[in-house]
Amino acid sequence: MAEQITSTPAPATATAAVKASADSGKPSAATPPASSPSHPLGLADTDIFGETSEEMDQDRLKQIAAAGNAHFHRLGWKRLAVVTIVEAVALGALSLPAAYHTLGMFAGVFLTITLGFIAIFTSWLVGQVKLKYPETASYADAGRLLLGRFGYEVFGAALVLELVMVVGSHALTGSIALSDLNDGRTCSIVFSAVSAIILLILAIPPSFTEVAILGYIDFGSIVAAVGITIIATGIQARDGPGGLSGVGWSAWPKEGVTFSQAFVAVSNIIFAFSFAIGQFSFMDEMHTPTDYMKSIWASGLIQIAIYTLTGALCYAFIGPSVQSPALLSAGPLISKIAFGIALPVIFISGSINSTVALRYIHGRMFKNSVLRYIKTPRGWASWIGLVTIFTLVAWVIAEAIPIFSDLLSLASALFVSGFSFWIPAIMWFKLLCQGKWYTGRNLLISIGSIVAFIIGAVTLVAGTYSTIVDIIKETNDGSAHSPFACRSS
Repeated sequence: MAEQITSTPAPATATAAVKASADSGKPSAATPPASSPSHPLGLADTDIFGETSEEMDQDRLKQIAAAGNAHFHRLGWKRLAVVTIVEAVALGALSLPAAYHTLGMFAGVFLTITLGFIAIFTSWLVGQVKLKYPETASYADAGRLLLGRFGYEVFGAALVLELVMVVGSHALTGSIALSDLNDGRTCSIVFSAVSAIILLILAIPPSFTEVAILGYIDFGSIVAAVGITIIATGIQARDGPGGLSGVGWSAWPKEGVTFSQAFVAVSNIIFAFSFAIGQFSFMDEMHTPTDYMKSIWASGLIQIAIYTLTGALCYAFIGPSVQSPALLSAGPLISKIAFGIALPVIFISGSINSTVALRYIHGRMFKNSVLRYIKTPRGWASWIGLVTIFTLVAWVIAEAIPIFSDLLSLASALFVSGFSFWIPAIMWFKLLCQGKWYTGRNLLISIGSIVAFIIGAVTLVAGTYSTIVDIIKETNDGSAHSPFACRSS
């Protein structure tokens, strides 16, 4: 399957570019449609930033299309596993210890493991849709399959809104980390802006293959940072009054926990398993898409292990004083070390989310132009311009909702609940299920899809309500930082 940036599949007759790529002869949305009599690649002179026939000869256009197809078609399953891990594991791991405190150790561990395996199951469904409908290059295209043009527009808007909020969360986390390293001597807005600039720079490479290389650094960074935090807090707990047995963790929800607080914690756990949101885009770059489940199993199991160990051990060693993000709980010196090591994961993971959103936006804007291959000066100018605008919006969101757990919870309730749970369930019944849903070969998958749909629907309604209630409460009682104001870490 050739690379697809847009949702409009190209006819197999447009072979000039496809034959030049490594996957010749297959339909590709990345291959310009042969619809224009004056341009064999279907280019319109009126395309925004478009390279017209007066600026380029036909051979040059063909070369750009062939190089673009080859460039965006190099992702293997191992690198895909790395990309899916680092897309979600950073902020997810940092938010879980506080969620465990709210929900209690038993519920926290149970939900992490259960939701993790359900997320693996729904990612399998997403992958099956991609294999059955290879022209599906993003979640917006999946919306078109389900609801036509309306679904395409709604899912596309939801995709962008979710990812811009996630990137905003990374900007907020970067601000917290840099402020902690600086002992709060500089206004946090400065560090928030610095974080946004770093996220912008790292989002400039448009291919997930290049991003995956950074992902290895990213993965090592979060494992090291979380490991240092766990070891340091374990030593502190051992040396504290009463030793490890003196830590006041509980297997049950904390006393006086409200419904909104509990569901914000649940939403934070759900957010940790948000890797399905970019799966269509990731699989679109795979040279062997049928290998995708190797990536999903590797990614899902690693995430379940990291989340469970991080949440359980940090909460067991720190107790009710655990903070969100968790690295703040290790003490002044250790938190500085941990945040310093965690800086790569904070920024690289955020940039991957930017790339997912921007590949959809850029591909849609320039679906009939070679600009979508980002191989020409104007292509690069359009791409960098979009990266700048997207990152600026994310930074504004980070400053407008400067409450780490609530910002993650809101993104989770509104969007991850759908992209990772209830939408894949609907895809099974409408796009994949053959025959009656209750027949022997379909029954287990149908039951799993129903469970996933219920989880997603409840999270959408209850999670959104709970997060809004919690934001209002924290704002009114003064425990939340004011928007666009200097704050301590």
